Amino acid sequence: MMNTRLLSAAALSAVLTAGLAAPAAAAASAAPKPLTGVAVYLSYGKGYPVSRYEPGKGFTKLGAMPMTGQFSASPDGRKLAWITDAGYVQVGDGRAVTTAAKGAAAGFPCATPVWSPDSKQVAYVRKGGSDAGSISVVGADGKGLKKAGSTLGVCHLAWSADGRYLAGYAGTTEGVYRLDVKTGKAVKVKGVALANHVQSLSPDGSKVVVAPLSKNAPGGDGSWPGGFRPAVVDVATGTKVAIPVKGSLIGAFYLRDGRLVVRVAGRTANTLVVLDGNGRQVQRLTEPAAARNQALLQIVG
Repeated sequence: MMNTRLLSAAALSAVLTAGLAAPAAAAASAAPKPLTGVAVYLSYGKGYPVSRYEPGKGFTKLGAMPMTGQFSASPDGRKLAWITDAGYVQVGDGRAVTTAAKGAAAGFPCATPVWSPDSKQVAYVRKGGSDAGSISVVGADGKGLKKAGSTLGVCHLAWSADGRYLAGYAGTTEGVYRLDVKTGKAVKVKGVALANHVQSLSPDGSKVVVAPLSKNAPGGDGSWPGGFRPAVVDVATGTKVAIPVKGSLIGAFYLRDGRLVVRVAGRTANTLVVLDGNGRQVQRLTEPAAARNQALLQIVG
């Protein structure tokens, strides 16, 4: 006969509470960390400085927008990549500048390079004579150069957090295209007839944040916008995903974990509204007043 002992009501309650608390604690520990407000901005003022902002420390200059207008900030908010007039892909990390590659398309402000999600590689458009651009990827140290594929979406490239997809708009503004760097094939994003900016891709590349254009709207010169009315579009279906945030929206970014950060214009300072995967507001941050009229390049999660 087994030796059994009945638990007291108090002991049983303690066991059940502990069993329930463990999963709850695990879930809480797995919750994404709130944003702190660290971000990278571009000022269209004198010298076109690109700066990292960190609460408590203020702005630290990372570099400046090149005369080509082709540049990007790394997701970690610490490095810049840009294209020179001669078509060199250069990387700035502090005071060190590395020429990572040559032969990039130059003189087209919209043909911006883009950093990989881990801030270790740069994708850029190679020099060519056709509307479809050849995209190459190179390490920030100049090693590991490889081709990623060809696409009509060569402007304002964005890279999905899973590393698989690149998206950009066509130089003619006639649509947005997503390139699968694994297969080298590109597809046109449905539901976007005209666009002149791609800001971000969802982590799995299934949704894209774009600046759609109406039929008779000017396409602009391809420069990085100080702000824009964002649309979140499903790549496969063309369905526009609602952005449940009130106010004048001037941008939106996907974070690596799927949260969407929406930039809202303010009279003295802009606000960043953070939405979870279900579109619920989970955080609000006030940007520095000095960044009110600056372009937002990166949000550092």
